[in-house]
Amino acid sequence: MSGTDEDAFRIIASSPEGVLQSELWKILGVDSRKCSRIVKKLLDSNRVERVEYRQEGIKTFRLIARKGPADPYCLLAGDELIPCIACDEDCTIESCNDLLDWMYQLAISDAEESSSPSEKSGE
Repeated sequence: MSGTDEDAFRIIASSPEGVLQSELWKILGVDSRKCSRIVKKLLDSNRVERVEYRQEGIKTFRLIARKGPADPYCLLAGDELIPCIACDEDCTIESCNDLLDWMYQLAISDAEESSSPSEKSGE
């Protein structure tokens, strides 16, 4: 997909309630015909859905981003899976020690990955 297609998807995805197609072309700075082609590509690739919408008696469409599958690597800290997946405790995020420990491990693993080999060996 072209940059404009990606720009359009980012704009649509940034709004939970979606974006009106009649507004999208103005936001993108393209004409309505080009916007229609962009929307068709996004619809064909199943990245957005289009819902009929009436604005002041005029029919337009609301474009809503489809949620893609979660990146499984977002659930890992190093080799540890996020503890919430199998958790049956009734807790809050702010006070969950298991989750805080997992987040700490995630921060450590990110820091280790971003440091250079010479820093790891103490040189």
